[in-house]
Amino acid sequence: MADSTIWWLIAGTVVVAELLTGTFYLLMLALGSVAAAVAAHLGLSAALQTAAAAIVSSAALLACYQLKKKRPGDPRAPSEHSVSLDVGETVLIERWGTDGTATVKYRGAQWTAIHRPDATPCTGRHRVVELVGSRLLVDPL
Repeated sequence: MADSTIWWLIAGTVVVAELLTGTFYLLMLALGSVAAAVAAHLGLSAALQTAAAAIVSSAALLACYQLKKKRPGDPRAPSEHSVSLDVGETVLIERWGTDGTATVKYRGAQWTAIHRPDATPCTGRHRVVELVGSRLLVDPL
């Protein structure tokens, strides 16, 4: 079996593995395998084919990582109703603790509510404006 055929089979196998697992980085490894297959078609030695696979895969992985790192996440996502159905709902806060949190009954469970750092906590009805981890950030109504 020709070296290029082996590299094409490896590339296909890695693509199938990516489709089964959803790991985008496996596509970068498939690109390296394609580069090695092209190197095999050009008649390069097995060592140069392997080097081509390693270099292209590494470069693609690094480029993908750098692009992901540069792209900021949407900081407003936890405060949008389309992302979290809790945003906009109301809760009743009967008392605030000394640590700036309150325990509220919401959706049949106990939740911890917090207020904005610059806001003075008050009792009464509050609107959920954001989810911060597993806490409800609330504003008074």
